[in-house]
Amino acid sequence: MGVQGKETFRDSIGTINDDGKRNFIYPKKPKGRLYKYRGYVSYLLIAFLFSAPFIKINGNQFLLFNLMDRKFNIFGFPFWPQDFYLLVISMLTSIVFIILFTVVFGRIFCGWICPQTIFLEMIFRKVEYFIEGDRSKQMRLDRMPWNKEKIFKKGIKWIVFFLLSLLIANVFLAYFIGGDTLIAHITDGPFAHVGTFVKLLAFTSVFYFVFAWFREQACIIVCPYGRLQGVLLDDKSINVAYDFVRGEGENGRKKIRNNEDRDDLGHGDCIDCKQCVQVCPTGIDIRNGIQMECVNCTACIDACDEIMEQVGFEKGLVRYASEEEIVKKEKFKFNVRLIVYSGILTVLMGVLVTMLFIRTDVEAKIHHLPGQTFQSTATTIKNVYTFKLINKTTHEIDKIDIRLETHKGEVILVGGHYTVPKQGLIEGTLFIEINRTDLSSSKEKITLGIYSNNVLIETSTTNFMGPVLMN
Repeated sequence: MGVQGKETFRDSIGTINDDGKRNFIYPKKPKGRLYKYRGYVSYLLIAFLFSAPFIKINGNQFLLFNLMDRKFNIFGFPFWPQDFYLLVISMLTSIVFIILFTVVFGRIFCGWICPQTIFLEMIFRKVEYFIEGDRSKQMRLDRMPWNKEKIFKKGIKWIVFFLLSLLIANVFLAYFIGGDTLIAHITDGPFAHVGTFVKLLAFTSVFYFVFAWFREQACIIVCPYGRLQGVLLDDKSINVAYDFVRGEGENGRKKIRNNEDRDDLGHGDCIDCKQCVQVCPTGIDIRNGIQMECVNCTACIDACDEIMEQVGFEKGLVRYASEEEIVKKEKFKFNVRLIVYSGILTVLMGVLVTMLFIRTDVEAKIHHLPGQTFQSTATTIKNVYTFKLINKTTHEIDKIDIRLETHKGEVILVGGHYTVPKQGLIEGTLFIEINRTDLSSSKEKITLGIYSNNVLIETSTTNFMGPVLMN
């Protein structure tokens, strides 16, 4: 396939030369129908990424991952450490979704949705094209000695890259410390919040390193998803693929010449123009077949379609297709594995959505005080408990009262009525006293109602200890 049976290209990656040194990639500026669509998707996602930390829903930041304070907001829903089970289910659902999506559509996520690809291809490379020019001009500039032109262009590019990295770092930091906190820290100045300033510089350095120098290496070497796809893909998976049956023919690819009959000569439709190679951001030759380095960015599809149109051949020599479709001319079909993955994903999504809907804004934990026995009188039994109330909302809950729901008796809050601050918690002690005649065992389940302003907001179940009853 492509290399006439040779597989030497799989012995190394395109970004490393024979001496083991970095082989810098100079991709040609892409253009075409799919590149235009990728631009629409990318700018929509960039707008979302930049705005999400500053959008509020019911006072909650739309997305927040505050690891230090253990505060998490997902789509405006606040999550606490007590909601860890929801995080586990979300992670399982995400993993199954990634597996299913990759099995069906290959690595399309990397080319169309991944922030690394979006920022690199739609922002940083465009800046580079604007300042240094297209592929040939960039190569000439890098070979050039450090004269006035090179110093000026490289200097301007590096400054712009640094400013872009600083901007991305600020937004990235807002996801972890909160958008309002970030704005307040910026307003106060860097020396008023040295810790935040140090984090900002660290993130800026990482982003600058990745987008200015490391680039496609992040996808090829660092990202585990690229390695994982080799296990997940099969001949039924849809990928950016070269139609080697049509492109190679019986006698392989060949440059086009006027007034020749390629069918009689046994040559395929590939005219070996290498435009698909020159436009590839990871430096591979798509004609060698499915490769780990391919991020399904579709740049080679646009480049090939343009050449096919110029020479009068049918488009689609490089296209979205499965290997089975290319070899057998069969269309994509759902197999047993995909049906099983889909079933598991549907169940997990159902469980996750159900748990999100039954999740309460207030969580109550009431436990019998360890080491304490019950106190008894002629008519009543009394136990002492500790309680914890967690408020997951963005408004305080006041005039807290706790009442017995299943038994007749009295609940005495030590300290009187409580107020739970917004997104905070309180802890306290209470006594529960129940008439002996209402108890049917020495360890009885009781339900307590938590009220705010006489409105029931949550219930909690605990054990009530008493003497052994004689029949």
